[in-house]
Amino acid sequence: MIHNPITQLEQLTLTSASKNFLKETAKWAKFLAIIGFVFIAIMVLFAFFATTIFNLASKMQPGMPEGLGLTMTIAYLVLAIIYFFPVYYLLQFSNKMKSALATKNDETLAKAFEMLKSHYKFIGVFTIITISLYALVIIAAVFGGL
Repeated sequence: MIHNPITQLEQLTLTSASKNFLKETAKWAKFLAIIGFVFIAIMVLFAFFATTIFNLASKMQPGMPEGLGLTMTIAYLVLAIIYFFPVYYLLQFSNKMKSALATKNDETLAKAFEMLKSHYKFIGVFTIITISLYALVIIAAVFGGL
């Protein structure tokens, strides 16, 4: 008899140990998401004051570029926006997983795993982009130094 892989997965059951692991994972995910949102708030706060800070620094330290404050403001705001999405997905995973385990709702469980997938997919794509940028910088430095 040939078993359809989809049918096999639909029959998957969670043991009490698995449920406990998922519950603990959801708690840690919520903790990390809250810490992530705190750091996003700090980044946004710093972005608002970066122009003032760097303008004062350029007056005290001659030779500092004039537009550095605006550049840093934009950079921190962009980083905060980028960082928001994986943190949001992590929080959604936590909330949906806790709800799914409490209500024993398969659809909510699937949504929780969808949020976890989105979190890791975002982190994975961002990692690929970051490594690619590092590779380009190294290549530019090698060929620029020749």
